[in-house]
Amino acid sequence: MDSSAARRRIQAIQDHLVPASEFSSSQLQLNATAGEFFSGDGYSVVLPEKLQTGKWNVYRSARSPLKLVDRFPDHPEIGTLHDNFTRSTDVYRDYKYLGTRIRCDGTVGEYKWMTYGEAGTARTALGSGLVNHGIPKGSCIGLYFINRPEWLVVDHACSAYSYISVPLYDTLGPDAVKYIVNHALVQVIFCVPQTLNSLLSFLSEIPTVRLIVVVGGVDDQIPSLPSSTGVQVLTYASLLSQGSTNIQPFCPPKSDDIATICYTSGTTGTPKGAVLTHGNLIASVAGCSLALKFFPSDVYISYLPLAHIYERANQVSTVYFGVAVGFYQGDNMKLMDDMIALRPTIFCSVPRLYNRIYAGIINAVKTSGVLKERLFNAAYNSKRQAIMNGKSPSPLWDKLVFNKIKAKLGGRVRVLASGASPLSPDILEFLKICFGGVVFEGYGMTETSCVISAMDPDDTLCGHVGAPNPACEIKLVDVPEMNYTSDDQPYSRGEICVRGPLVFKGYFKDEVQTREAVDEDGWLHTGDIGLWMQGGRLKIIDRKKNIFKLAQGEYIAPEKIENVYAKCKFVAQCFVYGDSFNASLVAVVSVDVETLKAWASSEGIKYNDLAQLCNDPRARAAVLADMDAVGREAQLRGFEFAKAVTLVHEPFTLENGLLTPTFKIKRPQAKEYFANAISNMYAELASSDSSSQKM
Repeated sequence: MDSSAARRRIQAIQDHLVPASEFSSSQLQLNATAGEFFSGDGYSVVLPEKLQTGKWNVYRSARSPLKLVDRFPDHPEIGTLHDNFTRSTDVYRDYKYLGTRIRCDGTVGEYKWMTYGEAGTARTALGSGLVNHGIPKGSCIGLYFINRPEWLVVDHACSAYSYISVPLYDTLGPDAVKYIVNHALVQVIFCVPQTLNSLLSFLSEIPTVRLIVVVGGVDDQIPSLPSSTGVQVLTYASLLSQGSTNIQPFCPPKSDDIATICYTSGTTGTPKGAVLTHGNLIASVAGCSLALKFFPSDVYISYLPLAHIYERANQVSTVYFGVAVGFYQGDNMKLMDDMIALRPTIFCSVPRLYNRIYAGIINAVKTSGVLKERLFNAAYNSKRQAIMNGKSPSPLWDKLVFNKIKAKLGGRVRVLASGASPLSPDILEFLKICFGGVVFEGYGMTETSCVISAMDPDDTLCGHVGAPNPACEIKLVDVPEMNYTSDDQPYSRGEICVRGPLVFKGYFKDEVQTREAVDEDGWLHTGDIGLWMQGGRLKIIDRKKNIFKLAQGEYIAPEKIENVYAKCKFVAQCFVYGDSFNASLVAVVSVDVETLKAWASSEGIKYNDLAQLCNDPRARAAVLADMDAVGREAQLRGFEFAKAVTLVHEPFTLENGLLTPTFKIKRPQAKEYFANAISNMYAELASSDSSSQKM
């Protein structure tokens, strides 16, 4: 929607606004009659669009209320990833760009750097090599290896020569790579020696592949395939050399051209490809740049998977600002060593790692002795009080206490960001106090090119995901079957829907799921339930769709797992539960009573009634063991196994409100019905983990 249309839409409420004596884009004032239309402070504004259900509640960022951002305000000429990188190779030509500790012989040393100019030269040679091999524009190029400098060089080459990058990774299941290659008609795959063997094992099943390029491979160790396969295998270095001797002109994409197809979990377990254009990615990152800016002096550590949108969007941002990107060794257990060597200023991570950092600091404090523990508590409380009151904390506390903690992440981190799943407000506050600088949480998804909303850098309130990205607008739609409506008090609640230039073009070759996700008015239905807190801050409170994330970020399709466990001899019905605050699944099983009785008899177990038998730890262990066996036979992935089980003898029925008329589990109702059991299972798992760590 253009700015003139937006101006007309809000003209109707201009009379309600109280003139602000010191108006800024981050603060709006209102009188009582305008409360329905404009938020009480400046993180979001509300535009008057009448919804089919609910109130007029379309929210935008107060940083750009009249126009959704689709380009960088300072550089509107940047419309594609190619434009973005080309500008940076000119502006930051001699600045550090890509750094690695891994030497040619595989040993680890100090970081060695490639400049923006050198990366640009490699990009051109690599893209020319692909053109010289007859790969036509618009072809899909697979990237089948973890983060390293060559990943980004390949991605830049794809952008420069109008190829479509398709990340490949194993965590979606053993057949996912094969499925994605065939579904996207991938013609070229960049891999490493470790993933080459996997590719060669099913080469005959991926007939569209013409060229395999081995990153880090040695020429005399590359297998020569029979010409009958129609596939050529060569090293990355060879392709680079071939391209540099026959440079081809760029084939620049347009903003609406597809930049990448990112495959994510589908509700049935089959990956679905989110189609993202160059314009989508530029809009998302440009919107975020209004609130948070980086500099060529900044250093970013890359360890989050480049196959996921979180890291991809971060890389678009680092290029725009000329940031240096250092890569981890490839081993998460050695990440802290890499941090100390690199000394990054920007650290983007996920709650799972922040939880570990928190636990490590707390444990160190508790075991440091009474005096040091008291000193830490005094420093923490003093700094917390200052931050909450908007004052500058005393630098003395950093010198005495917090600089030692900061050193664990290299000592220079000034920005810590969290995404992928919810971060506990207590831990976010803890990070702010211990590390200082900007600490914030964001919310997004692949289908929105990453960020939907993010906390403002100056916001001291925790427990929310901030205001809309200036590149999108958000509304909450009533979900009456879950009792979430715009009339809820004290805050309106509903399904989070997103619209704007950052919303994807749909799922590749899947019109049905695309129509399910995006309605006729262009609103993407996220499946997440949110509410608007004071100040126009968005808070995620639930999940509508029957697919959710665990704490590590893995997507879970519970019905698929429940269907597997239904084959277990003890299971009559099964409810699998998990959420993004916990790392594992738990299950509530309505038992097959006769089978359980027969098992108890064979084991010589005595019981007074079925409730006592279901609560017997031996019974729970036997059922869980059988579920594990069935799960292994069905090739469930590790994180898809339930780690604890509660047995009940009463069935799930229409009468007790746990089933729909079509005999599907009512998940919100089951979650509430078994809340105590779920809480007890996670408590037992936490206790078990704690005991094993002590041992």
